[in-house]
Amino acid sequence: MKFQVFKNGKVVDKFSLCGAYLFGGDGIGIRRAQISFKNGFIDCKRPNLDTAGLALLWQIDGFGKVLLPTTCLPERERPYNLNVEITRSKLMHIVNKREDWLFFNNTDGLEDVCKEGQDLFIRAIQNISDVSQSSKLADDALKKALVFSENLAIKQSESLFETRGTSHGFGRGCLGCRVDPKEIDKPQYIEKLLELFGSVTIPINWAQIEYKKGSYDFSIIDACINVLSKQKVTLSAGPLLCFSKEYLPKWLLSSRVGFEKIRETAYRFISEVVSRYGGVVRAWYAISGLNVFNYFGFRFEQILEMTRAANMAVKQASVRALKIIEISNPWGEYYTTIPNSIPPIVYMDMVVQSGINFDAFGLQVRFGKNQPGMHVRDMMQISAILDSFVPIAKPLYITDVEVPSKNGSGLQDGKVAGIWHEEWDQVQQGQWIEQFYKIALSKQFVNSVTYSHLADTEDSAIADSGLLTADLAPKESYLMLKKLYDGIFGR
Repeated sequence: MKFQVFKNGKVVDKFSLCGAYLFGGDGIGIRRAQISFKNGFIDCKRPNLDTAGLALLWQIDGFGKVLLPTTCLPERERPYNLNVEITRSKLMHIVNKREDWLFFNNTDGLEDVCKEGQDLFIRAIQNISDVSQSSKLADDALKKALVFSENLAIKQSESLFETRGTSHGFGRGCLGCRVDPKEIDKPQYIEKLLELFGSVTIPINWAQIEYKKGSYDFSIIDACINVLSKQKVTLSAGPLLCFSKEYLPKWLLSSRVGFEKIRETAYRFISEVVSRYGGVVRAWYAISGLNVFNYFGFRFEQILEMTRAANMAVKQASVRALKIIEISNPWGEYYTTIPNSIPPIVYMDMVVQSGINFDAFGLQVRFGKNQPGMHVRDMMQISAILDSFVPIAKPLYITDVEVPSKNGSGLQDGKVAGIWHEEWDQVQQGQWIEQFYKIALSKQFVNSVTYSHLADTEDSAIADSGLLTADLAPKESYLMLKKLYDGIFGR
């Protein structure tokens, strides 16, 4: 399957395949696929002849650079026009989401924009044999479609957000933040933290706590508990388990023990932590990102068993504790390249069907980096991916939300990570946060939204992503969240 790529009606001679992956009709990434670009064509090779779609970072003049998919297409000899197919997919997405949301009113004149986009796309199809003209018409249609789709998602969310607010559907802890232990002794940091957030998450890193087998250093957590337990906030902590290398003790990494021993060791660690803090910590992220991060290469059934053991250990140590299973990378792009990983929806469905005793799912949401799951997407895509969790029938906690406040370099350069309307700055970060929070909290099944870092820190996955500068000066995003807070709780 091939795609011809155009810019301003001309075939491109250079094109970067940032974030590119193939997916099947079920939306799941296709493994062992090969994607290459040469002489104006993207060549896609896959291990079967089923229909497939291509997703990749795509430049839209006037809108930015976001990761967009085509529809699923059959294999054929003649190349597809990529500009046309991306536009076709976006227009179909608009139709499908309007029907899902039953949202056809209150669009404030946006219907004209939608109609213009549809008309331009019809003309693109009518001129499909003139590939240059067709691509230009498709590009114009896509601009209209993206403007309409994002505004539609925002207006739909604002309507539901307002309804939820007037019916007192927001709990005190609906706005949360992960605390930075290095800042816990600074009064100004705590003041800014408590000004906005009713729930605070204390980070836990197994590698730092059990630095030696059977020896535990709880000093960092103790310091956080000592300060925060005196405040009127709901405390969460975690992840208790994460099988990414940086969360695993060095002695365990070098031990070469089997699955059973790893499970027993993990169970013991969780029991120690939860027993110590179960009286003050309400919610525990029992296990995080096992759909992606699987350093020991656990098999399918072992992933489930480790998830079960983690939640069981929390329950045994604290009967009343809320047990959360955290998911990374909601679109599942990682599945195409990371062995021993599981698509997010498949993992969640497995967990529910297996009868594991837990209370909610957590979902990490990070954008602004050239890594799987972190390329910038438009707001309708974000709203739609959250909707996909409805059938799971469990509350959802949005965790570790993170976007940058300035354009970076390397992996965080907007050219390879994506651009939302304009290059990242404090204003863009604030506007993105306002729209994202309203979309997330407009959904009744979303319990809370937790931001990853209050202040800029070197430890963040996304640089310059704090709501405060490193000197604890408020950014536009902090002021925006304060306005949102006042709107929710000042009724």
